[in-house]
Amino acid sequence: MTYAKEPKYYDTPLPHTIPAHLPLPAKAPDWPYITIGKWKMEVNNYSDSWREQLSVWRHEHKIRMGYSDAQYAREDLQWSQRNFVHTQMMVEDRYFYDPETRKYTVDRYLDDLEKRYGGIDSVLIWYVYPNIGIDARNQTQLASDMPGGLEGLKQAVQDFQRRGVRVFLPTMPWDNGTHDQKQADWDAVIGLAVATGADGVNGDTYNGVPRSFRDAADALNHPLVFQPEGSLTADELLQWNNQTWGKASTEIIPAVSKVKWLESRHMVNIENRWCRDRTDDLHYIFFNGVGYTSWENVWGIWNGFTERDGEAMRRIMTIERHFHQQMVSPEWEPYAMALQQNVFSSKFPHAGVTLWTVVNRSEYEVAGEQLMVPHSQGATYYDVWNGAKIEPRMEADAAIVSFAMEKRGFGAVVKVDSGADTTGLDELLATMRKHAQKPLQSLSGAWTPLQQKLVEIPPTASATAAPEGMVAIPAGSFTFAVTGIEVEGYTWAGMDFQYPWENVARRAHRHRMDMKPYFIDRYPVTNAQFKAFMDASGYWPADDHNFLLDWIDRAPPAGWDNKPVTWVGIEDARAYAAWAGKRLPHEWEWQYAAQGTDGRLYPWGDTWNDNAAPPTNRGRELLPPADVDAHPAGASPFGVMDLVGNVWQWTDEFADDHTRAAALRGGSSYLPQTSHWYFPQAHRLDQHGKYLLMAPCKDRSGMLGFRCVVDAA
Repeated sequence: MTYAKEPKYYDTPLPHTIPAHLPLPAKAPDWPYITIGKWKMEVNNYSDSWREQLSVWRHEHKIRMGYSDAQYAREDLQWSQRNFVHTQMMVEDRYFYDPETRKYTVDRYLDDLEKRYGGIDSVLIWYVYPNIGIDARNQTQLASDMPGGLEGLKQAVQDFQRRGVRVFLPTMPWDNGTHDQKQADWDAVIGLAVATGADGVNGDTYNGVPRSFRDAADALNHPLVFQPEGSLTADELLQWNNQTWGKASTEIIPAVSKVKWLESRHMVNIENRWCRDRTDDLHYIFFNGVGYTSWENVWGIWNGFTERDGEAMRRIMTIERHFHQQMVSPEWEPYAMALQQNVFSSKFPHAGVTLWTVVNRSEYEVAGEQLMVPHSQGATYYDVWNGAKIEPRMEADAAIVSFAMEKRGFGAVVKVDSGADTTGLDELLATMRKHAQKPLQSLSGAWTPLQQKLVEIPPTASATAAPEGMVAIPAGSFTFAVTGIEVEGYTWAGMDFQYPWENVARRAHRHRMDMKPYFIDRYPVTNAQFKAFMDASGYWPADDHNFLLDWIDRAPPAGWDNKPVTWVGIEDARAYAAWAGKRLPHEWEWQYAAQGTDGRLYPWGDTWNDNAAPPTNRGRELLPPADVDAHPAGASPFGVMDLVGNVWQWTDEFADDHTRAAALRGGSSYLPQTSHWYFPQAHRLDQHGKYLLMAPCKDRSGMLGFRCVVDAA
């Protein structure tokens, strides 16, 4: 008997099998994998003793933790036991919000999911990472910066609920480096849930949401389901965390979820954000009778369901939703008698209706006799997966059921005892019969990344000499080499950006370019310059939340005239540029002006110089930016100033069907502490930041400004 090291954040499966001669541990092991064999193990030989001994362990383990099921018995939380399909939704997803009409488009978002894989039961509205940390706004402030503020977010929540979708909001214990919210996380987040009418809270990086969240919700009489990202490594957390995220096993013999075994009403939503072939995940959830986190927009990187996986999900969840009472049965029996090698089944009985979920782990079709199940007089049997009534072969007191399963496919059989309630069964069978007309293997399992497009920047009128305040950048050959510094994403296709000369987005870029001459602002646009634009044009954005947030009575504070203007969205920067007869720079133009032709790491050379940029601010609040001319040692080879380390600068925007993002250059002086999840800095000239875009109200930042370009004749 051996134990593996406990992983972080994952649902922890139970052992595949335990022979009768091996005693159970007196208490649960730190890591509940008990390894005695994998694909060679004859599961049917040991399943009875496995369940018997693990049932004893479960009973004794609950006594040790002083287990109470009060939170599962609560009627106002029982919806979690039917919450099979959950998703994490980036608020920047273009199907969720339209910045042109300034309206949430929840129906469009949900219609797309229903079309592709049958829809969702709950959504986690994610408005924090990866943008948090570009300035001092904390996790709850970012919720208030959503379009329409908290009232707008509340309306979006209601739009989901109108469609029968429950809504979770996130909480992050690691956010202790931004603005101090002056109250405990549980009070702040529960208050936010109450204000918006949310149904649950997702605990990011939590192995179990602390009891203080439950107490705070109950004190405000606002029922909430808590859903940690992790595995409930302290099992007593099971008592008030009605859901968890989890990880699927990938072994031939599917593992059993520990928390599901301890409390059959606990909902596990399997999460595997970077998975491209979801077959193992879908086998695991069907075998365990649990749910899935159908997360596709992963920090702005699209990892969409393949056609085959989407259709498999639709069929699995059609069955699980119909038999939701069976799915939470305390009489659940994993490793029910399956007759074919590499075919595994679970039995879910309730009120005279028993469902067997079946998975074929083989790489070939398996047909013929599949299950041996206890027979009862007058019972009828149905092949639910294919929507047909079946006549089993009888052998003594057992019924032997035959059907076919595709390679790596699925099956489902239901037995209905005489007199049992079969409401909706005929409709379910008709639906599944229609689905079965198209085998899963006939559908594409190919994964492809979305294509990105660079948003066009129209050229300016050509100038023959440098306009006032601008520097002439000569023509020349230049190697544009830059890498995205996103915290996650590996080196995926679809990661970072796709430039016009590339066939797919990727993290690292290198391209030899012949640069045309142009003119670029010597300094970033200042508050005084932006004030002149405002006075001359009368500009004021329709979405004005956070617009020029540092200004007082529509003017910069005293002493701020020569500081870079911030709290301007990319739309505001474009408006200024158009008024001035200029445009925003392409990213490679910004880098060429900063780097010259020798590939240096900083505008002044290859070594960081403290005198060339403002000092780093590691506090919880923003400090005023430095004046744009305060660090002449930071000049580039062409004499361009204040490129790095004061405020980030807008350049290009990229878009695919689901996400808009901007390439930010130069980094800033702000570096919040306590977590590596904050928006990372990119002071080096071979690095850029990817900033997800939703709407100006949320995109504007106190550490983000811009400079402009004019085309040369």
